[in-house]
Amino acid sequence: MWQPAQLPSIAAKLSERGLKLDPSQLTDLTGPTMGAIVSLNGCTASFVSPQGLVVTNHHCAYGAIQYNSTAEKNLIQEGFLARSTEEELPGDPNMRLYVTEEIRDVTKDVTARLKDSMSGLERYQAIDKAEKVIVAKCEKPGVRCDVYNFHGGLSFQLVRQREIKDVRLVYAPPSAIGKFGGDVDNWMWPRHTGDFGFLRGYVGKDGSSRAYDATNVPFVPKYHLPINAGGVEPGDFVMVTGYPGRTNRYRLTQEIKDAIDWYYPTNIRYYTEILDIINSAGAKDPAVAVKYASSVASFNNYLKNFRGQLEGLGKAHAVTFKQNKEDALVKWLGDQAGETAALAGDIRELRALLDEQRKLRERDQVLGYLNRTGLYSAAYTIYRTAGERTKKDLDREEGYQNRDEIKLEGTLKQQERRVDPAVDQALMTHFLKRYVQLPTGQRVAALDAWLGTGVVADEVVAAKVAGLYDKTELTRTEGRLKWFKAKKADIEASTDPALAFMVKLMPDLLAIEQARKERQGNELKLRPRYMRAMIAYNDANGQAVYPDANSSLRVTFGRVQGIKKDGVEFTPFTTGEGIVAKTTGVEPFNTPQSEYERLVAKDYGRYASPTLGTLPVNFLADLDITGGNSGSPTLDSHGRLVGLAFDSNWDSVSADWIYEQPLTRSIQVDVRYMLWVMDKIDNAHNLLREMGVQ
Repeated sequence: MWQPAQLPSIAAKLSERGLKLDPSQLTDLTGPTMGAIVSLNGCTASFVSPQGLVVTNHHCAYGAIQYNSTAEKNLIQEGFLARSTEEELPGDPNMRLYVTEEIRDVTKDVTARLKDSMSGLERYQAIDKAEKVIVAKCEKPGVRCDVYNFHGGLSFQLVRQREIKDVRLVYAPPSAIGKFGGDVDNWMWPRHTGDFGFLRGYVGKDGSSRAYDATNVPFVPKYHLPINAGGVEPGDFVMVTGYPGRTNRYRLTQEIKDAIDWYYPTNIRYYTEILDIINSAGAKDPAVAVKYASSVASFNNYLKNFRGQLEGLGKAHAVTFKQNKEDALVKWLGDQAGETAALAGDIRELRALLDEQRKLRERDQVLGYLNRTGLYSAAYTIYRTAGERTKKDLDREEGYQNRDEIKLEGTLKQQERRVDPAVDQALMTHFLKRYVQLPTGQRVAALDAWLGTGVVADEVVAAKVAGLYDKTELTRTEGRLKWFKAKKADIEASTDPALAFMVKLMPDLLAIEQARKERQGNELKLRPRYMRAMIAYNDANGQAVYPDANSSLRVTFGRVQGIKKDGVEFTPFTTGEGIVAKTTGVEPFNTPQSEYERLVAKDYGRYASPTLGTLPVNFLADLDITGGNSGSPTLDSHGRLVGLAFDSNWDSVSADWIYEQPLTRSIQVDVRYMLWVMDKIDNAHNLLREMGVQ
């Protein structure tokens, strides 16, 4: 997962693999290729026309599809096509496109005032303040700036992005294509999923970044990706550019052990419980099922991912593997001199800090899940924002500054279409029941006082939560927005039960936050030293070092190729015949009748591969991707779009911790299948013409 600025240093390897472009072109963030790549709400997308049309995965557009769906008009099932810009639908209020324009190292600016004598909290606050000052100098209307932490705080880089606030839904195939195979096929190969969809960015007539407005016009990007309608063949060079979320490849042994022993098993249990509550309600009421469709898809994805992590890490003997590498690092440090040798002591100190952090993990996890419930999070957002407004903007908590308020308000607006009060009440009750089972040392005094002393029975918890929902204004959009604009003193004087609950709870939550910052500040002292040791060790062994993924722009490259596993060889392409073979007529293998008939007739038109002699659907490549890469354009050696990354094979799930090239594959939807569906099935000829392929 290379940063664009690193590519010239590996230019020879890129050329050897088959890249025809000058690698320096990929360092120009505002030029051809990279200037077309955009970040999209935790996914990636790319411009594919001069009129601001972007392509991404169906599951990345899923929030916009769900937001515009009702039980009576379910766009998830039916699909959607706007045949003109006037028919395009607004995305949810927080949907954004971000076009990266500059990445600049600001490490000296962030760390200039740091001292070894600082407490953890002082260090955290100094870094936080420095980052906010840098961001404030960078930002202006329509420009979003953020400071990204690399290598655990060893370096900091400023990322400047053009922000597009008006994003509209243009086209999405029905879920029977966009989610073909569903959770059954998720993370699996062979795969036959048409995971693609189209959005469009809009701006004001003067080019300014504006929220949705009927008078806005399509954004005109400087560059958009050309389409290679001929696709790629086995062995061809491919690369993916995008915004991978998080990897943990430089974590300590105890961290991977904690993930295996506690983090993944606990979250699997909690996600299963959440899904049971939501699905039970959704089975009784289609409107509830539509409201939670995006959430359910996300939960199911994470659930399968976590199970895959456990299986993959077990097969890889990950703890032993990590321990051996860690032992080798420490031994190497012992053979060094001076400051490098002293880094071994910092590693021991970091281990002790991580042991200390583990003591409160159950409490913090339960509080985190409570904050995912609609009423709790709304009350917290409203009161916390009101409190932060009493400070100067640079002193406000990150996420609650002036620049954040539009998205905070957007989240409150969305609850109308994403949260059902009865289901939300059941979820909050469930996690408070989890809370009362925590040991005394992990309890929150204000929450205990609200629940009552002694052993708290389930029915008492249920009654307490029911009292919050019974008379609160926060289950209605107008109530949430009214209180979001209120002053702190007015909220504190309110008799609204949900607000009164949060007013009592907030001092303890802020104290917990301060303690967390103390621990993070100490980690920001020790983690960079550990990474300095790791980088020096890798350099000494001739191994290139790239930072763990952190949602910043990256490039990965490889070849179209299959995989050999357990004596079985899987070819790199799936085909239209595979869709026919998998079709049962029952979700998630319920191919639309019009598609099924054309596939049976082998009506592939010009979209058949001359090598395969049939219609390619998905393909494998040895590309290094993770969450956040969803929707990333897969490009050929000339930088032309040949597919979209949307998943990885089962053996790749644990690659977030340990990357094994022989088994790790990314899964792409082939551009030829995308164009075939658009042409033959959904008649999206207006978009094909716009992209210049018809």
